[in-house]
Amino acid sequence: MCYFCSIIQSKADMNFTIDIKNCSRVVVGSAEALLPQLLPSKRVIVVSDTNIDRHYHSLLEQYDHILIGLGETSKTLHTVDNIYRRFIELGVDRSCFVLGIGGGIVTDVAGFAAATYMRGLEFGFISTSLLGQVDASVGGKNGVNVDGYKNMVGTFCQPKFVVCDVDMLRTLSRREFRTGLAEMIKSAVIADAELFKMLEECDFSLLQRNTAQLSELVFRAIKVKADIVERDERETGDRRKLNLGHTLAHAIEKSSSKMNHGEAVAVGLAHIADAAQRGGLLSAEDKQRIVALLEKAGFALTPPVEMRRLLKEVKKDKKSEGEQIYVVFPRAIGECVVEKMPLEEFKALFK
Repeated sequence: MCYFCSIIQSKADMNFTIDIKNCSRVVVGSAEALLPQLLPSKRVIVVSDTNIDRHYHSLLEQYDHILIGLGETSKTLHTVDNIYRRFIELGVDRSCFVLGIGGGIVTDVAGFAAATYMRGLEFGFISTSLLGQVDASVGGKNGVNVDGYKNMVGTFCQPKFVVCDVDMLRTLSRREFRTGLAEMIKSAVIADAELFKMLEECDFSLLQRNTAQLSELVFRAIKVKADIVERDERETGDRRKLNLGHTLAHAIEKSSSKMNHGEAVAVGLAHIADAAQRGGLLSAEDKQRIVALLEKAGFALTPPVEMRRLLKEVKKDKKSEGEQIYVVFPRAIGECVVEKMPLEEFKALFK
């Protein structure tokens, strides 16, 4: 039982529910069944993308829709500006509710637009990607990229609800599904050794269509994040642990288009585990288990560009403060530590 948040499992419908900070409800279950219970009696404005709209328009056809483009190139202030203008055209005001349906890009953009329009509208999400369900849509971070730098502008504002329907993940390509596995593995390394073991025993080739097993894994990964967000909503302490592997991952994403977010996180996680092992923080056995699980999930663990180039981007990471940076190291499977160190000392770990 989670100490920091309310958790409910309904045996009747097998939904898993987590309440974060008494204001944000995350439910793993059927979107079609849950939406009538969760949507407020307000005018609803749907924000989505063209791909998701093609799959799920009938689920939400009674509402006004705003569609954004596909991919990271849409996660910008320009896209948010276009949403504001559509809000004005549609007569959106504070009595309205914004529903973002899509992957992490859609929920980040929709949440940021809702949180900042008229100084804040209520909003909720239907998360349709594994990456979004176990990470991006949960926890109240909403934002956009600037000149390719990840999430440089944003807010902390909790969605009223997040629905994680694992049956929706069946439409994902194998590569898009796998990108969420990296964040799931990351969550296990941070704070759930049992989840890590479950993933080691998992047949990833069958997981995408195994609703029961996938629901439990998604729930456990969300629970790791929910526990941390409950203790540290605004990333002044424990929440930094969720950045495990992300310093190098963001540098990879800025420097190359050859890897998506999850693939870059897998590389970052493997390299920081190696650095922790060489520094005496992590056992060789646990480091090998991390690497082996990432490889089992299908990730290549060699950066697509030279490490020297990646390290040039680290100073611009949002986790840096002047010549210092917060770095998350695994200390064991299920346990991490955050250290603040000079940038040059961090860079030396990978030379």
